[in-house]
Amino acid sequence: MSTRHILLGLLAGGPSHGYDLKRRHDDRFPQARPLAYGQVYTTLQRLVRDGLAEVDGTDSDGGPERTKYRSTDEGARELAEWAGQTAPPAPFVTNEIFAKVVVSILAGGDPDAYLRAQRAAHMARMRELTAVKAARGSDLATVLSADYALNHLDADLRWMTTTADRLTTLTAEVDST
Repeated sequence: MSTRHILLGLLAGGPSHGYDLKRRHDDRFPQARPLAYGQVYTTLQRLVRDGLAEVDGTDSDGGPERTKYRSTDEGARELAEWAGQTAPPAPFVTNEIFAKVVVSILAGGDPDAYLRAQRAAHMARMRELTAVKAARGSDLATVLSADYALNHLDADLRWMTTTADRLTTLTAEVDST
């Protein structure tokens, strides 16, 4: 996920300072990888450097002074272009789980045990996400992001089942090369 574009999207609603952008990010993307405050401020500085955002003033509200930022016209154009682009499907078909299965075969390990352990980890994460969805007060953004992750985990589980069924053949192929 592009932090740069997410911040530009949050700034599209009007000027804001880093603390509020971080809070709004966490509200809009509740199951996303946490966004550190340092990353927010570093990205804002880069947006200003690149002419995509600019300082809109400072305020303190009785606390420390905070700098407000706003998107520029160039920032709005870049955001619109990015948001309109399709996300490319994964360019490579080998993922970490498959690599660990093959490496386990190469190293004389137990790929079946690895697949069982990975399956248990996936199932545990699916239970966590299902609880997040079912929690009282879950908003639609939370439910949809949990659904996204659950569907990907489910696809992984189906792949693991297929791979476990074909492990004897895969082991013979890997051992013969």
